[in-house]
Amino acid sequence: MELEIGGRKVGWGHPVVICAEIGGNARTFGDARRLIEWAAAAGADAIKLQTLAPDYITLDSDKPWFRIKWGERERTLYGLYRETAMPWGWQPRLKEFAEDLGLLLWSTPFCHGAVDFLEEMAVPCYKIASFEITDLPLIGYVASKGKPLIISTGMATEEDIDLALAAASLGLQDRVAVAANRCLMPPARVILLQCISAYPANPGDANLRTMAAMAECWHRLVGLSDHTLSLAVPVTAVALGACLIEKHLTLDRSQGGPDAKFSLEPTEFGKMVQAVREAEAALGEIRFGPTAEEAPMLPYRRSLFAVDDIEAGEPFTARNIRSIRPACGLAPRHYEAVLGRRASQFIERGTPLTWGLVE
Repeated sequence: MELEIGGRKVGWGHPVVICAEIGGNARTFGDARRLIEWAAAAGADAIKLQTLAPDYITLDSDKPWFRIKWGERERTLYGLYRETAMPWGWQPRLKEFAEDLGLLLWSTPFCHGAVDFLEEMAVPCYKIASFEITDLPLIGYVASKGKPLIISTGMATEEDIDLALAAASLGLQDRVAVAANRCLMPPARVILLQCISAYPANPGDANLRTMAAMAECWHRLVGLSDHTLSLAVPVTAVALGACLIEKHLTLDRSQGGPDAKFSLEPTEFGKMVQAVREAEAALGEIRFGPTAEEAPMLPYRRSLFAVDDIEAGEPFTARNIRSIRPACGLAPRHYEAVLGRRASQFIERGTPLTWGLVE
């Protein structure tokens, strides 16, 4: 199972795609460029932005239901998104800069206008945030562009995922009827990301087995959108089949900012990339028998040896032959077949047994 993003194959048998989310951690255009440079230096494959406008994601209202406690502060949703929003004018230039460094760049759109803007930028794929997984019209509109779709599943029920996949597959057709019967759902170029919508998330709550279950249940590629500060969580996700890891990157957590407390600093991000690469290399392939690296060790397995001088005609017993290292004689599986038979000639102690020495 695989799909292609910007000319890069993603899925089973291909390297894990590591994506650095920088959208909420770039206070200036210069910060954004430095984050992209650090991501490239660390070995990331892609950059993710957020293309949002506060007026299209919420209302500028102080009513109680528009207020949120974020960290130690209580604030309005509008104020949070105004602080988080990256200027749209930066984004085409950042895409060009990232591509010059060999990185893919995509974004999360939060309204139809953002999708249209990103189409003009020619992004290679789209990301749907966990909080938008229930916005089926938005998912349908994004899917209508015909590009791969990455969907985070934080807080999502099975029904939420069914409906989102149906929307991604069918656009504005009868999503509810098809979502009720997964076998009728047409294929879609979708990657489902396991995600815990807590900021930061506790590694003990990562529930990574859910990711593996999603792959089995919906027959889609899976990955991880990780809000922990752990390096073990993405490594474990790779061992369980993740084909994409998304992690927030910040220049310095101590500088603060909406996303800082659940973002890795550059050195940490680099260690994560290295650990992920080691993990996927360690998974290797299904194979039996010695590897090329093991082949020189084969002579040091066990075989049958004379451990005492044995006269011609003397029977082989547990006292005068044993299975020992190295593997110069008969294989140990022949031990019982040799016991009780007689030596064809005198055999000096330390001689490997061969069938020629057995009557």
